[in-house]
Amino acid sequence: MASEDVKSTSESAVKTIVNLAEEAKLAREGVRAPGHALLSICKSLVAGGVAGGVSRTAVAPLERLKILLQVQNPHNIKYNGTIQGLKYIWRTEGFRGLFKGNGTNCARIVPNSAVKFFSYEQASSGILWLYRRQSGNEDAKLTPVLRLGAGACAGIIAMSATYPMDMVRGRITVQTEKSPYQYRGMFHALGTVYREEGFRALYKGWLPSVIGVIPYVGLNFAVYESLKDWLIKSRPLGLVEDSELSVVTKLACGAVAGTVGQTVAYPLDVIRRRMQMVGWNHAASVVAGQGRSKAPLEYTGMVDAFRKTVHNEGFGALYKGLVPNSVKVVPSIAIAFVTYEVVKDILGVEMRISD
Repeated sequence: MASEDVKSTSESAVKTIVNLAEEAKLAREGVRAPGHALLSICKSLVAGGVAGGVSRTAVAPLERLKILLQVQNPHNIKYNGTIQGLKYIWRTEGFRGLFKGNGTNCARIVPNSAVKFFSYEQASSGILWLYRRQSGNEDAKLTPVLRLGAGACAGIIAMSATYPMDMVRGRITVQTEKSPYQYRGMFHALGTVYREEGFRALYKGWLPSVIGVIPYVGLNFAVYESLKDWLIKSRPLGLVEDSELSVVTKLACGAVAGTVGQTVAYPLDVIRRRMQMVGWNHAASVVAGQGRSKAPLEYTGMVDAFRKTVHNEGFGALYKGLVPNSVKVVPSIAIAFVTYEVVKDILGVEMRISD
């Protein structure tokens, strides 16, 4: 019996050593064991989710004002600009009014950001592999155009996965205490829209959203990563020390990326919001107007929404809310990128945004 126990123990020890040796070999070859790979995926998703939640909460009042400016009835103007709009919200709804819809926004943006960052890493890795295979250069790096493509893929995946939450978030954000009907929260809004308007209503404005997210997210990643690479290689003004950028420099890179992306894609964001309001029974007064000026919102599609908006309100209507959005997006994108990298470092995630 003793000899059998010793034999069993020896075999177990040998198997353990063999397994450890195999894992070490896989690690040297750049291949992760399944358990380690799953843990890295989870950590990357957590980092992306935290980045989204922190960045959006920091600019929640400006996010709400932007949407109110985008969808308010042109015959019943309540919000005339960033400062006046924020003061009006504070005076009529108090401090909580500045953050109305932020809970729903975070419930949407946390999974959206997690999926977006993770999808970008996977897409950039796949695109880089294909690029190296076609070019025959195993040392090739991602170009700005390839990063743009990877960012566009990530944006489409993340937007499509969380779009219904974005749709109802827009409606919750514009309702006020005087709105004839109140959504009590994200799940109540999802259920109400589905019950009264049908499943397709949850994806109103999806097409302009996807078209807009291609340049928006694509440019965010492409500009941010390319600008970081340029700074590391050229080392201008002593901004780089030991091949590492400071947090402030990374924030500046994120700010530039956010400015470029949102300026290009903003008109599509306005159209998306307006299409999301179509079919809303008992719509908030900021959308429907009041009294004689009440004008129902009816668009047959994205092109029709563009045409009617420009015809009725002029080309400038496509950039309504751009100022508060710029004030919001610039720090938001910067905070998101830096938070993502900081949290990844804390969690010890080995994956990089790009090679």
